[in-house]
Amino acid sequence: MNRNVEVVVVGGGYGGVTAANSLARREGVSVTLVNPRPHFVERIRLHQLVTGSDDAVEGFGDVLGGNVRLVVDTAIRIDPAERQVSLEGGGTLFYDYLVYAVGSGASDPGVPGAAEFAHAVSDLEGAERLRSALAETPASDPVTVIGAGPTGLETTAELAEAGRKLTLVCGGVLGPSLHARVRGPVARRLAELGVTVIEGPRARVTEVTRDGVHLDDGRKLPSAVTIWTAGFRVPDLAARSGLRTDAEGRLVTDATLTSVDDVRIVAAGDAAVMTDRPFRMSCQAAVQLGPAAAATILRRIAAKKPAPVRMFFAGQCLSLGRKEGVTQFSYPNDKVNALSVSGRPGAGVKEIACQFTLDKLLSGARKAGPRASGGESTVRVESPQPEHRTTPSGTRRPA
Repeated sequence: MNRNVEVVVVGGGYGGVTAANSLARREGVSVTLVNPRPHFVERIRLHQLVTGSDDAVEGFGDVLGGNVRLVVDTAIRIDPAERQVSLEGGGTLFYDYLVYAVGSGASDPGVPGAAEFAHAVSDLEGAERLRSALAETPASDPVTVIGAGPTGLETTAELAEAGRKLTLVCGGVLGPSLHARVRGPVARRLAELGVTVIEGPRARVTEVTRDGVHLDDGRKLPSAVTIWTAGFRVPDLAARSGLRTDAEGRLVTDATLTSVDDVRIVAAGDAAVMTDRPFRMSCQAAVQLGPAAAATILRRIAAKKPAPVRMFFAGQCLSLGRKEGVTQFSYPNDKVNALSVSGRPGAGVKEIACQFTLDKLLSGARKAGPRASGGESTVRVESPQPEHRTTPSGTRRPA
């Protein structure tokens, strides 16, 4: 029986979008992308949204090809036996193959008061709430950022450059993912911006209150707005669906990104882990994993053996405000080295990287089906009806 192969992509981040566009280029493959928001979020620009230098969103009509159907809803359960996805809005979608690309978000700090009084910047809604909170807070009031990874460093510098009084609590060392020699330019830039950096073994937060942050050495830092950037978590969709996950809730896959429980479920992005070759949760990984997940599915459709995924890392680009930045280079296996570019050139490299990533999505969309005449997108935003389980002809697909 000749029919289209139905692929459902769960999640419209970098991994999901690149996977969907790669799949939609193949004749005979129908692609549906499920995402809770009607637009694409540029997570690597969320710290800019906080200060208003960028809105950090793009229309799905620009980054998704015209052959991709968009369903704005949230997947609440995957049923591997029936090959269907249950949606929060009451509908269900049937699939022949599924791409698990639900991404990651802010972690639960597990510190008293943090969930109640600390803001997150790792998702759109959190960044928007933070921006509103800052708008209601005098610029002279103290702001505390907890976590000195890339998100913490970029958020701190962005706010400090905008005139805010910042304290950065590292909970260890400044920039733990950076080479020791590269931390120097970062520390100097933060000092120039007037940021107070607290690091060391006792610079750990024990409690967050409405007006301050408590450290394990007994200090209390005054804080009108507290921002928690340490750690990420993944949605528990895989675990709720009975699929094997690691201790952090990530879907466990083999080297071809295929779930160890089901060959029809393939993963892309932060929410999965290859146990024998773990990768850093990042946009840089996601834009490689999306096409790799698509390639695995397409090879299975063609009755060919999927190839192990090959990852290549170039480094980490950090903006330190709009005027300066640092690019930390790495070996292809993601191990950092002592090479870096800092200052204005570093900021330029970061902006080029952000724009290159967006351009890659736009290019993938153009290859994945034409848009409607008049320049309008052919992406269809739908809320499926309950029990949407049929083929276009109205017949249930065979197993």
